[in-house]
Amino acid sequence: MTRGGLGRVIAGRNPRRTALRVLVLIVGAYVVFGYLLMPIRGVGVSMEPTIEEGDLIFVNQVAYRFRDPARGDIVAVRIAGRSVVYVKRLLALPGDTVAFVDGVLWRNGVPLDEPYVTNRAAWQLDEVTLGADDYFVVGDNRGMAMAQHEFGTATRNRLIGPRIF
Repeated sequence: MTRGGLGRVIAGRNPRRTALRVLVLIVGAYVVFGYLLMPIRGVGVSMEPTIEEGDLIFVNQVAYRFRDPARGDIVAVRIAGRSVVYVKRLLALPGDTVAFVDGVLWRNGVPLDEPYVTNRAAWQLDEVTLGADDYFVVGDNRGMAMAQHEFGTATRNRLIGPRIF
């Protein structure tokens, strides 16, 4: 290579502009992945087939500042610290009643049609009325024994946001 050839390959013709671009890229990535989007890798089978083991999803961390959580949202639920989370489907809102009868989820006395649930066991849960700040979350894979599945109520402050892709 000619004199300055390697430097030009690394930093381009204008090293200051290249350094500025790198800085903007680093700051942008920090803001996007620190405050706007939370990347989550699918671990476990509780959301199959919707989210498979190893799938990468992104959760919108600011959505619930502008809108309320909605039934059917796939949400990240904070378990401990900033990044220990479960990914579940939000199926009932504050004040709703929920129950499992022979594996079918009943909400407010009506059985839910859940086409995303392809594997269903005969779960049983007596009717529960959610509190003023409670949301009911459960995974899509209902073929596992109920005792092996993490589900139930989560308070509003534990809901990080909905999956966006």
